[in-house]
Amino acid sequence: MASESDERRRAKEAATKGKRSAGKVGQSVATKGKDFGKPVKLLAGGNPQIAKADGDAPLQAYIAAIPGWKRQVGRRIDALIVRAVPGVRKAVKWNSPMYGIEGQGWFLSFHVFTHYVKVTFFRGTSLRPVPPGGTGKDARWIDIHEDDLAEAQMATWVRQAAALPGWVP
Repeated sequence: MASESDERRRAKEAATKGKRSAGKVGQSVATKGKDFGKPVKLLAGGNPQIAKADGDAPLQAYIAAIPGWKRQVGRRIDALIVRAVPGVRKAVKWNSPMYGIEGQGWFLSFHVFTHYVKVTFFRGTSLRPVPPGGTGKDARWIDIHEDDLAEAQMATWVRQAAALPGWVP
């Protein structure tokens, strides 16, 4: 069994080399960025625990800390949203990346689970076609598995969602 100092040393070496540990629940992974260089705790399903903050830096720290294949899905989702919605507002809130339009609220969030990445549209019942997940009043979601991100459909939903009044907590 590795000592705590051995674990800290390995995490520091991984951060220095730019590598990230896949991590297990409760373990830490190294990330980069303003105040985001500290190890990040992984919650259930490998969801990174990132402090609430506005901007691209915390969102990129969240994505960098996502374990395994889900990190690439997170990068693809982020890039797709940036292409589809120029000037999109970004933040991490409640351990989830959030995307919105200034003055309109949040239109989308995603969250990492053990076997998939859940993309939630806060006004999903207004999208066409309606995303398949969910039974609530407004929100709908889609679960993205390793190789099944349908980028054209996702871009269509993102553009539609960004044009709607967003969710304001």
